[in-house]
Amino acid sequence: MTKAKSGKNETGDSPDMARLRTQLAAMYLTYVAKHFEAAGQKAALEQSAHVQYLAQLIDGESCSREDRATSRRIAAARFPVLKTLEQFDWNWPASINQMQIRDLFRLAFLKDKGNIIFIGNVGLGKSHFATALAHTACLHGHSALFTTAINIINSLSAAQASGGVKREMNKYLKPSILIVDELGYLPIDKFGADCLFQIISARYERSSTIVTSNRAFKNWAEIFNNDSVLTSALLDRLLHHAETVLIEGQSYRMKDQVPNLKV
Repeated sequence: MTKAKSGKNETGDSPDMARLRTQLAAMYLTYVAKHFEAAGQKAALEQSAHVQYLAQLIDGESCSREDRATSRRIAAARFPVLKTLEQFDWNWPASINQMQIRDLFRLAFLKDKGNIIFIGNVGLGKSHFATALAHTACLHGHSALFTTAINIINSLSAAQASGGVKREMNKYLKPSILIVDELGYLPIDKFGADCLFQIISARYERSSTIVTSNRAFKNWAEIFNNDSVLTSALLDRLLHHAETVLIEGQSYRMKDQVPNLKV
């Protein structure tokens, strides 16, 4: 005797159910594909309207996609460590404008295509704030990239040798926020100075740049190969729509290593 055909496939789905799963997968509706059966059973028990059932599935799909997009933005930003504003110890710096910094987290500077420059000695939270700001921006739908001044120069130098400077340069021009960390910590030659100038100029009034530095503006010519003309032109573009945050004090990282530091 032959068994009667049940009309279901190996997974137990009817042809209509199997076709629906295939269509949902083709449209990348992963949340709907995962939850529509359970949601349908719940809707039947609660006698929910069809529109309510559909709305719940679409809302779940929308939230799921938003979460995945946020995760992709954060991964693409290449933060060395995730930081938040809440993690910062406001009691440590000798001088810091807490109100000014908290206001930056409203992200109004992004709408204005403005820049932010954090200036202070090492270990005072400059990179912390820069990362936390960019992370907050990622959560609100903006793209970001964290890098150091030296890494930018090294990557463009390598790209020049292989003929891919334009493609590599675009990597620093595309994000809504570019963090240029540790500007001034190591000397920069003419090629490096020219590269950073081109990036700042190309991003001017198009997107936002966050810079952290241990040098006052009056000493920036020393950073850029003692080229006062280039430095003046760079600062003119960087500071036109910018907010400067000054932080003073001793390194937080040394508080447990050196006696008599403020605790």
